[in-house]
Amino acid sequence: MAKTFNTVTPVAYNFIEPKSALKTANIRVNHVPTSFRLLHQKAAAVVPPLIDGIRVVTAAEYKEAAACLAEAFAEDDVARYFIDVPDREHWTEEEKWALHVEIFEYVVYAHILKGLVTTVGDFEAVALWMPPDQNMDDYLTIFRSGMWRLNYRLSAEGNRRFFNEFLPLLHDTKHATLGNGENEAWYLVYIGTRPYGRGKGHARKLVEHVTRLADREGRACYLESSSGANVPIYEKFGFEETRKIYLQRGGRNIPLNIMVRAPVSQDKKRNGV
Repeated sequence: MAKTFNTVTPVAYNFIEPKSALKTANIRVNHVPTSFRLLHQKAAAVVPPLIDGIRVVTAAEYKEAAACLAEAFAEDDVARYFIDVPDREHWTEEEKWALHVEIFEYVVYAHILKGLVTTVGDFEAVALWMPPDQNMDDYLTIFRSGMWRLNYRLSAEGNRRFFNEFLPLLHDTKHATLGNGENEAWYLVYIGTRPYGRGKGHARKLVEHVTRLADREGRACYLESSSGANVPIYEKFGFEETRKIYLQRGGRNIPLNIMVRAPVSQDKKRNGV
């Protein structure tokens, strides 16, 4: 999910089971492993050159980055899908907001460990990217990021929505869309801009920071947008909508727009195509 201007989600984060285990949308993955073994870690992806005031977020800054995304996605239907559930109706808005921020803290930290987290301005905008051939499914990342705590922090219905519906749907859709090229693409998981940071070109900077590298490497970029209003904006960045999927456990269809950006050759760029 990607969010920025008004919030564009992409929203995607797989972690409790390896992707190979997430075969169908009814598989249960809401358990906490009691032991794990360290696997060979793949080499980190190349970080695109830092320009236009963009910088990489460090582990010491994960809370600031998460606060930016939480604010950007404050009213996003997908981000709230796991919090605004029937078995949490007794919670206050303050309790729900605390969980909303907490979820983003876990997700941001996991991307600092295994992906690429960038910001521009004084945390006015933040982007979470998962580079090619990387993921956050391994148990070590799950534990270090705190993602495992969601098994306890989400309600029973929140767990079902997150682990049994949301994650498998995102995994299966990404595979169906990209096929054998699934692990070769850059994945824009989240991009968000605070209200006071909008209209300054932050989103374009954060997106083009990676798409320039993707073009040089001949790689596609992929995202899920939880805001239909942002689809035309992503189209300006070269993304094309390929399909639409829906979250349905909440009694209404909550859409996610699946978008892919094909790499642009240097010849086409020189010719202005």
